[in-house]
Amino acid sequence: MDLDAYSAAHRDEWERLDALARKRRLTGAEADELIDRYQAGATQLSAIKTQAGSSAQGDRLSIRLSLARQRFTGAGANVLSQIPRFVLLQLPAALYRLRWLTLAVALVTTAVALLYGAWALADPRVLANVGSDAQLKQLVNHSFTDYYSENPAASFTGQVWTNNAWIAAQCIAFGVLGVYVPVIVLQNAQNVGVTGAVMFAYDKGDVFFQYIAPHGMLELTSIFVAAAAGMRIFWAWVAPGARTRGQALAEDGRALFTVAIGLVFSLLVSGLIEGFVTPAPWPWPVKVGIGAVALAAFLAYMLVLGRRAARAGETGDLDEFEAGAKRIVAG
Repeated sequence: MDLDAYSAAHRDEWERLDALARKRRLTGAEADELIDRYQAGATQLSAIKTQAGSSAQGDRLSIRLSLARQRFTGAGANVLSQIPRFVLLQLPAALYRLRWLTLAVALVTTAVALLYGAWALADPRVLANVGSDAQLKQLVNHSFTDYYSENPAASFTGQVWTNNAWIAAQCIAFGVLGVYVPVIVLQNAQNVGVTGAVMFAYDKGDVFFQYIAPHGMLELTSIFVAAAAGMRIFWAWVAPGARTRGQALAEDGRALFTVAIGLVFSLLVSGLIEGFVTPAPWPWPVKVGIGAVALAAFLAYMLVLGRRAARAGETGDLDEFEAGAKRIVAG
């Protein structure tokens, strides 16, 4: 194909298409003409893509077709009007898709943390590498518990919330690489296991669980979900199934990155518990109970509401119009 000659032959048609697409008001005849020229332009763009691949002429025609399409399909829905669908359908459906992978991440993290903890308790040299006896006693008797109350509750909440939300977003965004998520999961499991071992070695195991449990149940679950989302996006291009790798990555990436938005709110709740409940002078059953209720609410949202959304056909992805066509179809 002589692309320059082809573009010159159809230039008047494309300019007329652009003029109709930009016109504020269309008569009935002009609206019919717009649709006819849109269909003709789509066929011509398909020919350009097939014969010449990506080109400046094709890109310009694609923009004109997008403007024309918007005229007879309408603009996207108002963002605020989409919030109920996102909260009640898209987000829970995306979370529900991750339920088994989240459980797998949780089990792996628990197993690795227990192995590190048992290893550290069984070998005094491991604890010696963590710190001297004086340093470990300082950690056990002061640093571990003072961490939750040495800063004002509001600022501490903001700090842990933004830090955890950033980690969750990184797990999802960089999960496609296939390496980032396992590294984060193993590091987290190692830190929990070794810290627990130090506390148990100095007979403070009850303090360890009392301070970790209230906020940790929801916080760790949120991180497990983020890790599961990242690995699911990675697996989308490794094993795309009947889809092309590009389609699989685009669909699962759109659907599961919504999880990052949802986790911002669950991690905010865990941050509030960590900042205001964990250091509070309340009975430990009350504080642990608050954390358990928060976790139960999250799991109900993920499993109960998510199951309903999945049965209704939701995947967490945008609908077909919002996502755009997968390919240009001539005619």
